[in-house]
Amino acid sequence: MGNTLVKIENVSKNYWRDSLKIPVLDNINLDICEGEFLALMGPSGSGKTTLLNLIGGIDKPSSGEIIIGDVRISRLSESSLASWRSRHIGFVFQFYNLMPVLNAFENVELPLLLTGLSKHERRIHVELALSVVGLEDRMKHYPRQLSGGQEQRVAIARALVTDPTLILADEPTGDLDKNSAEEVMALLGRLNTEFQKTIIMVTHDPRAAEKAKSHRNLDKGELV
Repeated sequence: MGNTLVKIENVSKNYWRDSLKIPVLDNINLDICEGEFLALMGPSGSGKTTLLNLIGGIDKPSSGEIIIGDVRISRLSESSLASWRSRHIGFVFQFYNLMPVLNAFENVELPLLLTGLSKHERRIHVELALSVVGLEDRMKHYPRQLSGGQEQRVAIARALVTDPTLILADEPTGDLDKNSAEEVMALLGRLNTEFQKTIIMVTHDPRAAEKAKSHRNLDKGELV
């Protein structure tokens, strides 16, 4: 395992409904090393996805610090955070979030449109990402022409295409049948072992969690 990549220090997160404070995370402290594959587990409503969103810079903590590499992301402006996120974070969601009017190649290419890469350079990156997930023969297929497992592999290729520092996966097998779920988890395991990708995965599925190298449990907003 490498050096500490993610440092979460005394992080709390509250939401407000009118004047009512709703605590979601309470004083979280957690270090995650380079090359880790961490499963965040816990019951529904325990704060797992909120913590993942804070690490990915989608949301900001109410208090505390999140440091990734040498960047205190909780102190970045919205525009700086968006730029940082596009370079360093690859997201994989439960419901794929593919654009139905774009084929697999075009869906994977989307994050690269925000970069300065030429069309030729983008093609090289996209083809490599799709070959890593075993879908180089499905580049021109639209989401409706793919199985659920294939759609999730396209989503993983999209997360990979910028060569991110971190892959954040939120219930990546939650909408898949058993065989497709096993394929997706085998792929994530391979990305971690062969490509040394650091992966943080939210899951409530013990079979999916088996692929992770370490496990932490959240309960009512606290690490237990």
